[in-house]
Amino acid sequence: MKIDKKLRFVLRALQYKNYRLFFIGQCISLVGTWIQNIAVSWLVYRITHSPFALGLVGFASQIPTFLFTPFAGVFVDRCNKRKLLVITQVLAMVQAFTLGIVVLLNAAAMWQIVFLSVLLGIINALDMPARHAFVYELVDKKEDISNAIALHSSIFNGSRLVGPLIAGVLLSFVNEGVCFLINGISFFAVILALLSIKIKEGVPRKEAKAVLEEFKKGFAYAFSSGPIRNILILVSTVSLMGISYAVLMPVFAANIFSGGPKTLGFLMSQAGLGALIGAVYLASRKSVVGLCGDIAVSTAIIGIGLILFSMSRAIWLSAFLLIITGFGVMVQSAGSSTILQMIADDDKRGRLLSIFITSFIGVMPFGALLAGAMADRIGAPNTVMIGGIVCLFVAIFFARQLKAFRNVIHPIYVKKGIMAEI
Repeated sequence: MKIDKKLRFVLRALQYKNYRLFFIGQCISLVGTWIQNIAVSWLVYRITHSPFALGLVGFASQIPTFLFTPFAGVFVDRCNKRKLLVITQVLAMVQAFTLGIVVLLNAAAMWQIVFLSVLLGIINALDMPARHAFVYELVDKKEDISNAIALHSSIFNGSRLVGPLIAGVLLSFVNEGVCFLINGISFFAVILALLSIKIKEGVPRKEAKAVLEEFKKGFAYAFSSGPIRNILILVSTVSLMGISYAVLMPVFAANIFSGGPKTLGFLMSQAGLGALIGAVYLASRKSVVGLCGDIAVSTAIIGIGLILFSMSRAIWLSAFLLIITGFGVMVQSAGSSTILQMIADDDKRGRLLSIFITSFIGVMPFGALLAGAMADRIGAPNTVMIGGIVCLFVAIFFARQLKAFRNVIHPIYVKKGIMAEI
């Protein structure tokens, strides 16, 4: 009985029909996304055998997030998010089918992979802030919003566990193009879910100012707040030096552990397993109070996990360390997103989330390019170790700011009814 009650508490955001539809659609679609991610990295490494090429494709797929997402936040604050998401999901589906056909016709070249990666990055630059902001609208009670955000993160990371495993098995028997076609088909689930959602439309903003002016106001709002500013610095540093380890996984799978696509899928799935555990942990928290402390600890966990992973030469030990690292990445990134959404002004949430995504996802291409270049010179293990050391230092810096953060954040929580006034 206690277990059943605890499970209902952890899954409480699923009581809302709109959120439940979106949750199910995303579950199916994101598995396909991770199948494609693994297939792309294996295809590139199979063609080039170059760590730098892996970094280049990672850079190409994520640089649009850095360039366009801050501006996309302005449109997200103005537009109907559900309709916007239908458009972005259809475009992503077309990209997946195109990539699949090119590969199945044995016509794939690096320039085509890079071009289609850039195209998908542009689509995601608009999709991600809209998707994160849309979750906030699917839940009626404010006290369940943090749970909805955590469960939404669990979808991404649950698929990160399942998708690479499926991709590893598929790539042992079929061409990478089949994986891309499967991803294209998976988009039908989330598109149908979005079309089925019935949500009260917000009141349009009648006096929308120039995009550049609202863009500037969004940045001024974000960086005028100490907690928001420091969270963004933390997230961007970890994305640059820590999370970029993932782009080097084909090198570890092939060179360190003498494996193939199954080994790659296994390693990536372990990080996904850790992230899923982290998402369940966040979903089980009663409130967002104290989450800043969790962010500091989880960043330190990332650093320690990466340092030890870089020194490991036993695959099962490395798998365990990736679980720990995945847990840290999940708690740090989703915890940061949750705090930002809870303290943001309603009319600026889209812009703030776009800046967060730029700091988190948008910085990754530079990390991927840097990791690829460093690995070519000093090796993948040394590159990952340096990233872990940087994560440890930034965790210590963030932890020293916690008392000042609480003095700013807690009054906002009280004002929004998230916590009682002390």
